[in-house]
Amino acid sequence: MRHAGPILYTLFAWWFSTGVILWLVGLPRASHRWTMLWATVMLGVALCGVAATADDTRVTGAYLAFTSALMVWAWQEVAFLLGYVTGPRRTPCPPTARRWRRAAHAFEVVLYHELALLVLGAAVLALSWGQPNQTAAWTFVALWCMRQSTKLNVFLGVRNLNESFLPAHLVYVHSYFRQRPMNRLFPVSVIAATAATLAVWQAALQGGHGRFDETALVFAAALLTLGVVEHWFLVLPLPSEGLWRWGLRSREERQAAP
Repeated sequence: MRHAGPILYTLFAWWFSTGVILWLVGLPRASHRWTMLWATVMLGVALCGVAATADDTRVTGAYLAFTSALMVWAWQEVAFLLGYVTGPRRTPCPPTARRWRRAAHAFEVVLYHELALLVLGAAVLALSWGQPNQTAAWTFVALWCMRQSTKLNVFLGVRNLNESFLPAHLVYVHSYFRQRPMNRLFPVSVIAATAATLAVWQAALQGGHGRFDETALVFAAALLTLGVVEHWFLVLPLPSEGLWRWGLRSREERQAAP
């Protein structure tokens, strides 16, 4: 039962932070500059948290490092969904674009976003490099790997595109998605992600670790598990939007307003 704490914390943080971001993005555009400002302040706090916990090998150090990495990740989610850090292309995909040209256009849509991810990831790695607490680094790398896999699968085509998660000012991004039951990359992605997840779970549960190492590994394993679940949400007839209906309510209320 000692693993229940980090598992439940990961599940709650994943669900709650996603809902809060969706709620903030759904507020009137006039509020977005303030949202971005406070998100940037929180980014600074989070990076300080990564640095402060890098040599902390208590169980609380694992929790704080995990939370700090999630806050760093949340910044780029907010920056993208608000439309501040996206890419140089802000128009729908040309109907004539096919294959590599379509891929090049899609990359232009998220170029600045991808660069921001690399910069933030490098910052997290640098702040914890060579230190005993690698929880923040593991967290960010796990999130980055799973998100890149998701982006590629959505680009190639999946059943559920979760269009409702994107605000109106990013509606052009939909044109770079494809809707189909599955694509050839999906089975490879799921098998690789599942294998990595099982390996981390095995390391976390095999024993012989101190409480800190065990907690850090469970955080990574739980996060990877959620990543695998999110992959299955892409192709199964299960609308994941229901999990964050409360977060989407701000957008629905604004649309319903006269």
